Amino acid sequence: MKVAVRSLCEFAARSGGLEHRYTPSPSADEGIRGHKTLQSRRGAEYEPEYLLEGICEGISLRGRADGYLATKPEPLLEEIKTHRGDLSRVGAGQQQLHWAQLKVYGALLCQRDQLTQVRLRLVYFDLSRDQESPLEELWSAQALSLFLVELCQRYLEWHRQEQQHRESRDNRLLQLGFPYPDFRPNQRQLSETVYKGICTARTLLMEAPTGIGKTLGVVFPALAAMPRRQIDRLFLLTARTTGRQLILDGLKQLNAATDAPLPLRILELTARDKACEHPDKACHAECCPLADGFFDRLPQARQAAVDQRWLDRESLQTIASVHQICPYYLAQEMARWSDVVVGDVNHFFDQQALLHGLTRQNEWQVVPLIDEAHNLIDRARSMYSAELSQWSFSEAARNAPASLKKTFRGVQRAWRKLIDTHLDIDSLGQESRRLQLAEVPTELNGSLLRLVGDLTEYMTDNPVEPELQRILFDTIAFMKLAEQFADHSLCSLEVSNQSKRRSPKATLSLENLIPADFLKQRFRSARASVLFSATLNPGRYYQDLLGLPENSLWQSVPSPFSSSQLTLRTLDISTRFRDRAASVLPIVGDIRDQYRAQPGNYLVYLSSFAYLEQISASFMEQNPDTPVAIQHAGMSELERLAFIERFRVERGLVGFAVLGGVFSEGIDLPGDALVGVFIATLGLPPNNDFQEQLAKQMQRRFGQGYAYTYLYPGIRKVIQAAGRLIRTPQDQGVIHLIDDRFRRPEIRALLPDWWNENS
Repeated sequence: MKVAVRSLCEFAARSGGLEHRYTPSPSADEGIRGHKTLQSRRGAEYEPEYLLEGICEGISLRGRADGYLATKPEPLLEEIKTHRGDLSRVGAGQQQLHWAQLKVYGALLCQRDQLTQVRLRLVYFDLSRDQESPLEELWSAQALSLFLVELCQRYLEWHRQEQQHRESRDNRLLQLGFPYPDFRPNQRQLSETVYKGICTARTLLMEAPTGIGKTLGVVFPALAAMPRRQIDRLFLLTARTTGRQLILDGLKQLNAATDAPLPLRILELTARDKACEHPDKACHAECCPLADGFFDRLPQARQAAVDQRWLDRESLQTIASVHQICPYYLAQEMARWSDVVVGDVNHFFDQQALLHGLTRQNEWQVVPLIDEAHNLIDRARSMYSAELSQWSFSEAARNAPASLKKTFRGVQRAWRKLIDTHLDIDSLGQESRRLQLAEVPTELNGSLLRLVGDLTEYMTDNPVEPELQRILFDTIAFMKLAEQFADHSLCSLEVSNQSKRRSPKATLSLENLIPADFLKQRFRSARASVLFSATLNPGRYYQDLLGLPENSLWQSVPSPFSSSQLTLRTLDISTRFRDRAASVLPIVGDIRDQYRAQPGNYLVYLSSFAYLEQISASFMEQNPDTPVAIQHAGMSELERLAFIERFRVERGLVGFAVLGGVFSEGIDLPGDALVGVFIATLGLPPNNDFQEQLAKQMQRRFGQGYAYTYLYPGIRKVIQAAGRLIRTPQDQGVIHLIDDRFRRPEIRALLPDWWNENS
């Protein structure tokens, strides 16, 4: 087991408290770009990303110094650290860690080349100001060797424990058998494909229907492949919180079904706002009691956590409480030492993704297993989109402290300049106008840079103000993406007059269209990946938009359900926008007739809330004695739970919901909790300026403008909604597809095979 130099230092060279304030640090990608900027300025003799390896106290160490220069009489090693704002804001603990990393590189260089001394240069590079702050020292080989030995001795006992754990884990997984007497129908095919895919380092797109046991069918072969292909970590990622709980439940069942609990460390990662005990305080020793002395108390908490092995949110909170440290940062630490990490897709794919950063740092062999992967396109688009609102800046300026008033006035002047440059305000009237811009406008740049600097300094020295924090984070997120703007995204400026004084309000947006350009490097960093869902057809659509490797394999696992369980009807009623008014009475009549013929619980899916109100109002008027449940916009979590609970406890209920909304997927209504589904829409996204721009870009890049923008996303929502009906081999039900376009061959080809058998 090789140990990364940075990981050794983060384990053995940290002490004191946390030093995370309410100012965002550069992302990993920003850090890489900053490193490359400085490295390109160093000259031809400079060797960037200089590999150093060695052994100390029996520990094999490996790492890359940012630069090496074979100067005389002593060579130079350089380490670059990116930051924003005043260098004095970089805490003493952070600087201590940075010097430790550089000194270990120096010790390895002296050991390898038998040097007596070496020059070490630590360079802090301010990304906002493009400014270097070099700190240079001359160190003897003897002093560096003593420092390295001290660190390795602190790490040695833990290292031995890790080696023993890895050996125990792999030996047990080599003997792992399927935990039940037999596979479910077609589950074996799923598992065999996943196992072969991981062993051959392929990316898999597995369309596996509900009822097949997807989670176990994917996790079991992935665990079996770990020792055989020396895989370090499995990442089980979901796009929904409910999906994460299902995975944890599946892992518990797997553990319970084996003769003895598996020697696996299983970690659940949760969002900071759900794990934080003091959300009103900065993550800094001076502000939060759980941050003060964090690294001094971490060793005991870390040992308790690895002894516990099962580290869901509740277990981590208990351990953190006992040792009086932050549960969120304890979970971040345990991501380094856990075999299986269960979290959200953003933990691997986001710009600041923890799991991707650890994978790069430690050169891990990892396999992401992505559940409900059909959601990854939209989730990734949101990860790589950003928006600035003039109104938000105005509100923040109104409440800002006096020291920031001048800075905010500068931002408002820049907004007015931006609007005047691109629009004739006098011709705007009371209308709202949206412009697509070929490039990100530069009018805001200078004022935003000053704002980031001033806000960073203010928030470092003052109590947190959520409004200012939000402005700071939104501004930096936008500026990061603006630097990477290309044809994978749209830039738009929307301006409207919202007052009698004709004061325009503007929004500047960067909307990602093709997340593949950001995600492809993430998939390349994994040994293999498995994306699975009940709706991943056609595979090429997901491969193109997610940036999957060309040798990716798509496979559809046959459904365990049969056409005998389903009555499928297609109604030739147009639900196109121009025909909506005429469609109301025929649709209501179809619902009424089916309900009278077979009373029970039904869900009716419509394309919009406006259409839903028309249909539901007409239905209630004609059927006043039939109980109904109606989705409305902005439902709270309690209201959503109450909506679903009615279907579980009542019978004879007709529910009305929006297709693609919260009741279209992720809910389980087996048996007579649901006996029929009506889908009165093809699910196509609205035809607006954004969708048209998206279609043009999809056509230019992939030659599939209409299909990638409208057809495939729409049919996916249809299949997901209909999938609420048949959940077990014993379920029976009816599906009414209400739109004449469902009869088209190209639409039929996208529906599940077993639907077509009796239609």
